[in-house]
Amino acid sequence: MFEHIKSDIQVVLDNDPAARNRFEVFFTYAGLHAIWAHRIAHRLYRREWFTVARMVSQFSRFMTGIEIHPGARIGRRMFIDHGMGVVIGETCEIGDDVIIYQGVTLGGTGKEKGKRHPTVGNNVVIGSGAKVLGSFRIGDNCNVGSNSVVLREVPDNSTVVGNPGRIVKRNGERVRDRLDHTKLPDPVIDSLRFLQKEIEELRQQIGGEDGQKAEQRRLESEQYFGDYEI
Repeated sequence: MFEHIKSDIQVVLDNDPAARNRFEVFFTYAGLHAIWAHRIAHRLYRREWFTVARMVSQFSRFMTGIEIHPGARIGRRMFIDHGMGVVIGETCEIGDDVIIYQGVTLGGTGKEKGKRHPTVGNNVVIGSGAKVLGSFRIGDNCNVGSNSVVLREVPDNSTVVGNPGRIVKRNGERVRDRLDHTKLPDPVIDSLRFLQKEIEELRQQIGGEDGQKAEQRRLESEQYFGDYEI
């Protein structure tokens, strides 16, 4: 138990330059307190003391702003930096040496039963505001960019960004996007071009009708005055 506490404190010192000493980390880091409270709640949950486990987790949520369901499985040396607004679902599984920033959601996509939350591998960094939703795996050594929305599996050694999340780097090499973003269709411009084409066609039709009417009037005049000499 004390070895876990020491390693938890050390991972904070290793990853947060603002952490000055062990005393400060022990008493002031909400992410650390949330993890410790979760370990107690998880033990109660495994013994099927579900209500007591939820009471512990809800008290921790009230004190830290971090909501971790007692059923979630968390590995060693996880670091929650800042932490406010973090939500971790019941069937979520998190590996070792994971870093999670504020506003992250590891959740589900609906009311499905069974495994409905993501599995996060080892050495993963999830940026602030990221949403990982669904029952799939984030591989080892992955980075999830801030405010990304990840809805499908991510292979090992990958970097994911955007909404919806897309892989931009894998195994240290940049992944070329098959879609050329410099040549994306613009629906507004396309609509304006269509309207311009319609206007031109209408002008040609109106112009053609006016020309035909003028020619018809000229022929009628010639026919009417043809018998008279001016």
